[in-house]
Order: sequence, then C-alpha cells, then structure tokens
Amino acid sequence: MSSNTIQWFPGHMHKARKEIEEAIPKVDVIIEVLDARIPFSSENPLIKSFRGQNGDKPVVKVLNKRDLADPEMTQLWIEHLEKEQGVKAIAITTENISEVQKITELCRKLAPNREEMGKNIRTMIMGIPNVGKSTIINTLAGRTVAVTGNQPAVTRQQQRINLQNGIVLSDTPGILWPKVENPHSGFRLAATGAVKDTAMDYIDVAFFTVEYLREAYPELIKARYNLDDDLPETEIELMEEIGRKRGCLRGGGRVDLHKASEILINELRNGTLGQITMERPEMITEELINVAIEEERKAEEKAKKKEERRKRYLKNKR
Repeated sequence: MSSNTIQWFPGHMHKARKEIEEAIPKVDVIIEVLDARIPFSSENPLIKSFRGQNGDKPVVKVLNKRDLADPEMTQLWIEHLEKEQGVKAIAITTENISEVQKITELCRKLAPNREEMGKNIRTMIMGIPNVGKSTIINTLAGRTVAVTGNQPAVTRQQQRINLQNGIVLSDTPGILWPKVENPHSGFRLAATGAVKDTAMDYIDVAFFTVEYLREAYPELIKARYNLDDDLPETEIELMEEIGRKRGCLRGGGRVDLHKASEILINELRNGTLGQITMERPEMITEELINVAIEEERKAEEKAKKKEERRKRYLKNKR
C-alpha cells in the first residue's frame, strides 16, 4: 500500500456524499452496516458529521458477517458501541433471515414517535463497500432491489424502497471516506476485502495480519498451517513457514511470499482460518492517539517549512 494511508474517493462517491447530506434531515434513523471483524475500521467517520454535533440522529449499527468474527469480541464491541447516545447495535449474518429482520425492530425502538403519528419511519442504510449492505436490503425487502456483488463499490445511485411494514429505506452507494488516517485501519480494510486489491500490496497486508494473528490467535494459526508450538518471532519468518507448509516454493527452495500472502489473506476473508476479529475496543484509543500525534507533527513540519520559505523570500527581496 503506497504510504501508510489509503486515499480512495472516486467521483461517484463525492456525488453520493452530497446526496446524503441533502437527504439526511428527512431521515429518522440511520442504519450503518459494519464488518463484525473490524467494527471500528469499517465505521465511516462521515456518519458522525451526518448525525449532528450531539448525535441527534439515532443509529442502528449492524455488525454483519458475525459468523466470520470472534463471538466474544463481537459482544464486547456491541457493548462498546451502545455506550454512545442514540446507538443500538446488533450482530447478524445475512444467511439468517430472522436476524436481518430484527434491524427493523430496532429502528422502531429508536423512532417511536413516527409510528404513534401513523407515519412511515424513514431510514437510510449506509456502509462501506463490500460489507453486505445490498444483501441486507434484499432480505428486508423480500425481493431483489439492490445489486449484490463481491467487488467493492457496486451500488452507484440512491434509491428508496418501501418495505411495506411502516418503514421506508433509502439506499446509498457504498462510500469510503476521503482518506483513511489510521494506517492500521487501512491494513484491516485491505485484509478483509473492503478496498480493491489493487489499492494494496498483498505482502504488506499479510505481514500486518500475521503479526496480529500471532499475538491474538496463535492457536488458530498453528492448527490451520500445522505449525510447531514455538511460532517464529518475526512476521517474515512466520510467513515463510506458512509458505513452506503450503508448498509456495520457487527454484532453490525459496518461499514465494506473494503466493503465501494470498493464501493467508483469502483464508482470513472466507473464514477458513477460524472466527477472527482484527481489532479490540481498547486498541483503538491508543491508535487514535498515535494518529493525532502524527497529525500534529505533520502540521508543525508544514508550519516550519512555510516559515523557512517566508524568511528566504524576505532575504532575497532585500
């Protein structure tokens, strides 16, 4: 991944953001679909601004793909997310229709006054690309109204769907924010397939992933790749070990790291590795502090360069 941040904001996403900003005042409840494996990294920070300064607009946070995530971690994340005013959280898998339908119950709880007035609850569903939003819409509607696809960014324009149960759903294109400031989030989005594979380097992402898995889920790695109890100390040695076990060898017995990386990432994505959550609530605070420190450092550097240019300019003018 070039530099440590992903910048991915095509024209249609910019247009989508403007459309959402215009529509949001008429929305009663926002439904935000997150990836249960990366509940923080798959959150769209733009939604905070859509909700208003005091979080006036209620939100249902849907942790999709719960079948791929660590169940204990999912529970921790639900509790963490619900600490925020006006937020209800639910973990689902789109394979389970009754779980998906519970989303509408939460919308009713968050906007009881609309039903009392005999009016439809107006909801807007949002989520980053490839998080399963379209499948959720089709399940709620009981028919195919949204295009589903395994490639990020399939939905292009907004549409309104009357669910015929007192709820109207506005669909939005899957929008990523202009820039992922937290480098760790960038890697997690890449590892879980939220960004196109062209936006990343497989080996970098695999190194990041395997380093985390070594600490958080050593037993799953040992079991899946038939490794000894003593896992190698470094991520590169661990990836080489995985490559050897999987026969990813080139001439001279060298390990093809790219091939080994593809295997690891694909097995993480499809759940073959086991139920894995790539982040914990307490990690995020520390990461955000580091992001803020880095931003401050960049701002100081920029100001210093500006001052040096000003001095040079004044010196040359004399």
